[in-house]
Parts: sequence; structure tokens; C-alpha cells
Amino acid sequence: MAVRPIIRFPNPMLGRSAERVSRFDDDLHSLVDDLTETMRAAPGIGITAPHVGVLYRLTVIELDRRAGPRAFVNPEIVWRSAETARHSEGSISMPGISEEVERPSRIRVRYQTISGETLEEEASGLMAVCLQHEIDQLDGIFWIRRLSRLKRERAVKRFEKLT
Repeated sequence: MAVRPIIRFPNPMLGRSAERVSRFDDDLHSLVDDLTETMRAAPGIGITAPHVGVLYRLTVIELDRRAGPRAFVNPEIVWRSAETARHSEGSISMPGISEEVERPSRIRVRYQTISGETLEEEASGLMAVCLQHEIDQLDGIFWIRRLSRLKRERAVKRFEKLT
């Protein structure tokens, strides 16, 4: 396990779509371990492979350290509720900045485990927020693109002052 360097905003890689994972092997297991360690060191509750420069559709989310991390390989949202909720979001690629983002309050996601098994589950609350946020990143949509132009510009200016 290793803590990998995190790509920082405004690196163009954060705007690229990730490729599907097709090999469920020891390298994938090692990448999941590295993502977990990197996320914890950041610190954060979610990370994608593109955050460390690997353009694979892979995210690790850990909402509760006691429950441990969950890896989602090739995740896709297959259903969204019409009901929405607002939640504060940020990114390990833009540390120190957060804003409220409105998203569907519940989703259904289809994904594979690190052994390749396909599963589907419904998520709500913080897990729904995290999955939508990280799947956006896998699609090349950095979280601030979900903000109004004014809020996005303010967030970028605040981040520039921090760096």
C-alpha cells in the first residue's frame, strides 16, 4: 500500500472520462489499497483512480472507518429520484474549498466488485451524494461544474488564494 500524489485542480486530467476496468487482478486490488491509503491521508471520504492519474472507472468511498472502505468498479447510475437534496461538497483535488451542490436525493447504481461480480443497489443520504460526486469525476465532470457560474468563479478564486 502506498499514498499516491493527488492531481490538483486545474489539471486537465480532472476533465477526462475514465475507461472501464476490464481486468480484475492483483493490480486492481493494489490500486484499491493505494486509493484507500491516499484518501485517508488526504483526508477524504471518497476518491477516484483519476484523482491519482489513473484513468480507470474505479472509486473508493469510506463513510465510516469502522465499516471500512467500499470499492465500486465501473459504477453507473441507472436511476435517479425526482426529489433532490443539497449537501456540502468538496474535492481532495481542491482542498479547503466546499460549496453546496443540489443532486437527486436517492439513486440506484450498478457496479462491479473488485472480483468482477456485478451488483446493483440503491443509495440515499451521504452515500448517494458521494456516489454521484465520484461518478461525475469518472465522467470527467469536476464537482465545481455543478455550481452556478458565480459560485464556481468564487470557489476558484478562493482556491487560488490558498495555493
